[in-house]
Amino acid sequence: MKLGLVIDLDTCVGCHACAVACKQWNTSGTTGPLTDYDPYGENPSGVWFNRIRSFEVDEYPNNKTVNTPMSCMHCDDAACVTVCPTGASYKREEDGIVLVDQSKCMGCNLCAWACPYGARELDEDAGVMKKCTLCVDRIYDEALPKEERQPACVMTCPTNARFFGDFDDPNSEVSTMVRERSGYSMMPEVGYNPVNKYLPPRQRPKAPTVEKKEAASGQSLIGKWMKRQKDAFNDFGKGAR
Repeated sequence: MKLGLVIDLDTCVGCHACAVACKQWNTSGTTGPLTDYDPYGENPSGVWFNRIRSFEVDEYPNNKTVNTPMSCMHCDDAACVTVCPTGASYKREEDGIVLVDQSKCMGCNLCAWACPYGARELDEDAGVMKKCTLCVDRIYDEALPKEERQPACVMTCPTNARFFGDFDDPNSEVSTMVRERSGYSMMPEVGYNPVNKYLPPRQRPKAPTVEKKEAASGQSLIGKWMKRQKDAFNDFGKGAR
């Protein structure tokens, strides 16, 4: 298996529900707690496995905000695994999930520097690196109904913009979506072969432009309206006298 996520940038609204659900689940899961620093102070911060970046593309009136959730890509050739001096970072053979053995991690930050996606975060309180696990403690939990054995971010997405599945299966939902919607990898040029894929925003019709003739007509209508208001005011003044 090669487990991973597909994220539909066309339907993601940047609500951060996936990030919050991830934080909640993993704080009480195998990698928890996920420390918060000065949460009610002037500069609150903390450990998050999923962050949403928002970008403005194109120019007005055709501009659009594209919300891009970023987490561990579970790369086939993960540099974070290669640079780890203690073997704490590793990629599982059975499903391709990249994990961190916290008992071996010494918090040296080499893996974070090697990751171009900013997916690893040092828990300063615990002194170890933490990252997305694809909710490995959830997806294999046979006590849960089969339809709930998915990452918390997928379960909670209100716009159905996140999908989880096996990319080694060409007939799986994620493989089919990537094939039909021209899904792509984030930053493929770095050569790490990320498993997670993104579906591009669909093309929208161009916004109609205002013709000069229409603009002139609009100005004419405004002028007529202003004249009527002025005449009404003058008539009111004459009546008062």
